[in-house]
Amino acid sequence: MASSHSSSPVPQGSSSDVFFKKEVDPSKHIQPVPSLPDVCPKEPTGDSHGLYVAPSLVTDQHRWTVYHSKVNLPAALNDPRLAKRESDFFTKTWGLDFVDTEVIPSFYLPQISKEHFTVYQQEISQREKIHERCKNICPPKDTFERTLLHTHDKSRTDLEQVPKIFMKPDFALDDSLTFNSVLPWSHFNTAGGKGNRDAASSKLLQEKLSHYLDIVEVNIAHQISLRSEAFFHAMTSQHELQDYLKKTSQAVKMLRDKIAQIDKVMCEGSLHILRLALTRNNCVKVYNKLKLMATVHQTQPTVQVLLSTSEFVGALDLIATTQEVLQQELQGIHSFRHLGSQLCELEKLIDKMMIAEFSTYSHSDLNRPLEDDCQVLEEERLVSLVFGLLKQRKLNFLEIYGEKMIITAKNIIKQCVINKVSQIEEIDTDVVVKLADQMRMLNFPQWFELLKDIFSKFTIFLQRVKATLNIIHSVVLSVLDKNQRTRELEEISQQKNAAKDNSLDTEVAYLIHEGMFISDAFSEGEITPVAVDTNSQRNASPNSEPCSSDSVSEPECTTDSSSSKEQTASSAIPGGVDILVSEDMRLTDSELGKLANNIQELLYSASDICHDRAVKFLMSRAKDGFLEKLNSMEFITLSRLMETFILDTEQICGRKSMSLLGALQSQANKFVNRFHEERKTKLSLLLDNERWKQADVPAEFQDLVDSISDGKIALPEKKSGATEERKPAEVLIVEGQQYAVVGTVLLLIRIILEYCQCVDNIPSVTTDMLTRLSDLLKYFNSRSCQLVLGAGALQVVGLKTITTKNLALSSRCLQLIVHYIPVIRAHFEARLPPKQYSMLRHFDHITKDYHDHIAEISAKLVAIMDSLFDKLLSKYEVKAPVPSACFRNICKQMTKMHEAIFDLLPEEQTQMLFLRINASYKLHLKKQLSHLNVINDGGPQNGLVTADVAFYTGNLQALKGLKDLDLNMAEIWEQKR
Repeated sequence: MASSHSSSPVPQGSSSDVFFKKEVDPSKHIQPVPSLPDVCPKEPTGDSHGLYVAPSLVTDQHRWTVYHSKVNLPAALNDPRLAKRESDFFTKTWGLDFVDTEVIPSFYLPQISKEHFTVYQQEISQREKIHERCKNICPPKDTFERTLLHTHDKSRTDLEQVPKIFMKPDFALDDSLTFNSVLPWSHFNTAGGKGNRDAASSKLLQEKLSHYLDIVEVNIAHQISLRSEAFFHAMTSQHELQDYLKKTSQAVKMLRDKIAQIDKVMCEGSLHILRLALTRNNCVKVYNKLKLMATVHQTQPTVQVLLSTSEFVGALDLIATTQEVLQQELQGIHSFRHLGSQLCELEKLIDKMMIAEFSTYSHSDLNRPLEDDCQVLEEERLVSLVFGLLKQRKLNFLEIYGEKMIITAKNIIKQCVINKVSQIEEIDTDVVVKLADQMRMLNFPQWFELLKDIFSKFTIFLQRVKATLNIIHSVVLSVLDKNQRTRELEEISQQKNAAKDNSLDTEVAYLIHEGMFISDAFSEGEITPVAVDTNSQRNASPNSEPCSSDSVSEPECTTDSSSSKEQTASSAIPGGVDILVSEDMRLTDSELGKLANNIQELLYSASDICHDRAVKFLMSRAKDGFLEKLNSMEFITLSRLMETFILDTEQICGRKSMSLLGALQSQANKFVNRFHEERKTKLSLLLDNERWKQADVPAEFQDLVDSISDGKIALPEKKSGATEERKPAEVLIVEGQQYAVVGTVLLLIRIILEYCQCVDNIPSVTTDMLTRLSDLLKYFNSRSCQLVLGAGALQVVGLKTITTKNLALSSRCLQLIVHYIPVIRAHFEARLPPKQYSMLRHFDHITKDYHDHIAEISAKLVAIMDSLFDKLLSKYEVKAPVPSACFRNICKQMTKMHEAIFDLLPEEQTQMLFLRINASYKLHLKKQLSHLNVINDGGPQNGLVTADVAFYTGNLQALKGLKDLDLNMAEIWEQKR
């Protein structure tokens, strides 16, 4: 069809000329009309320059064209140059503002006149003449097209008369619905009087179907007539194709004959040689396979021999190697179909045997005599068992060892008790049957020796457990190290193989014979022979014969995986045993790391077991209150022994166990409670029996105080000889000061030192002791206040009255305790952890309470004299004689007061006390003089009062230690207004 256009008689212009300059003979361009008309006569063909070119949006987009003219609404709405269409073009107010304006001429459209069309008319006139000539020569295509379209429309109209059911691709009369649609049998009912009508309907139906058939045949004939020329051309080409196929068949036959002759002459001998080489290699493979089968056949007897010597690792390696050979090299061998399951059962049996063997070994290792110097029992046997268990992934063997440790710890205590009880003749084992009851019959020295023996046995037991676990830990670490090195070697090997594969220049063989490449036949013969006895040695069969005499071996018999098991690495256990780590230990690093942590936890567990058993042993002895009845030295000795054992176990196992430490703390708390209650009760009894008189100070108490002054807070050792020669002193000398004290305070100081020494001996009870000591000091302060200031001693002891001497002595005792509180505070502060320094505030509260108590005693002494002054001076009268009886009585009482307190209180305190008493005296005298209206006027009454005051002043300053006391008696007179 395209050719009809390309051969069109329309003249073609050159690319440079726009118009035809010369007429061309039209006959040169005329061709016969083709038999089949062109179905697309309007398609433009030929050179595009010969046709009229309309404005293009692509080529003319940057210059004005007719498409830029917007003269109507569709053109305005469909402007292709707008990037976005205005969505709100039409609104409610659109068009309201339109006004008639004058159309301005477009700047893009020039003014057109008739002169512009002159050139066009000249050009088109010549082309029109050529067109007319061509139209006369070639009939117009439009006429032919109209004829063709008319024929096509007529055929289409005829075909539309045929029902659509006949045009369906799945039309079939065997379908009942289709058949009823084409032949409606309802019209052929012969019943009744409708026979003539049915016959007419049948005839009409037949004519209708015949008409449809004629329409189809006519259209088919019409279509064939349109393509008759092509049909006859295809029939002619068919005969030529058959001739070509015949010649080709003959050529192929000749070629096959020639190839057969070439194959017979040149290839058959060579292929026969290759076939023989393949046959020989196959025979060698069969021979090697049979030898491998003979070796595998000896696996079970060999495993039995290895198990008889407890070579579990060797037996497992042999089973694993045999199973791998069965799966890879002997797969499908009928005679070995049951061997794999038998080996699996044998492997399960070995697992049970190894677990039983490890249990037996653990029992033997842990229950052997503790006097044995050997740390690890049969180290090689242990290493072999651990390797076997690791190989089989039986990682629960540590639980077995832990159970054996618990049993052994119980047996150690039981055996120690039996040995100790058997040495004591006082215990009748026939009468006292239970071992616990026999143990409770031991006194403290005997029981202490028993506990010491148990602790020493536990220490040796833990050392043995640690040595055994170190061997197991070393095995695990060696396996872990080997796994890491194996991975590194595999990575290096993979890199080398990849480089080697890239460097090899392999040839591809295209000739295949009996399923193999010919190049494979040659390459197999070039492989370096490998001795078959390698597999025999690997399988460790004692009955297999060496096969090194064979010149050709089967390379496939040694697989990569099985040969990898040959590679082992030697490692050294700390005990000196060299071990071989097999590469088939396929435990992951996480599993091995977890197992190593479990080994360390098992060592911690061993320490906890020993401590737990020791706690139960202590609790069984403490049922009858035995531990609570211990004196201080016994409990301190027991505490030190337990602390030593705790430190020893921590040094062995690397972690401190808390159970025994908790039991020790619990017993220490009970001891502290009993210690405190005993001393508090003792202090209470001393106070209740104290008559508050000055006591002599024995030399041992003076030595005790002197030791405190030297910075050593501890009870001094008793020196019997030296103490008897020294006499008791009247006062206690503390850092140059004399303290007159009662006997209770001396014992209180000793009790305080016992608290401090207990803290040194048992550091764990420091906080409890501080609390208890604070309670004891508070109790002494409150109880002494009740007895002296509160006059409780009158009923408790039976004193007639509380004298000023009792008060002064009580104050001095309190001052002695206050003097030692900072020393006690410093002692506890040095032993308390920094987090518990807040507890030291108890001493500050106690110091304040003591100072308040001392101040109350001083106030009480002043109050006594104040009441005396009030009583005497209220009866004072200014009259002769001088000195008056009132002032003589006052001076007498002041002298008694001075005599009572001067030897008890320091001189400074005595002066301060008498100053306060004098102030009270002056206040009462001033009040009485004001009442008597005696003023300082130099009169007779003033003279009498002055004489009495001078007498009072002289007597007061005559007392010892009060000579320089400033009495300032001028304050007794009222100031003149």
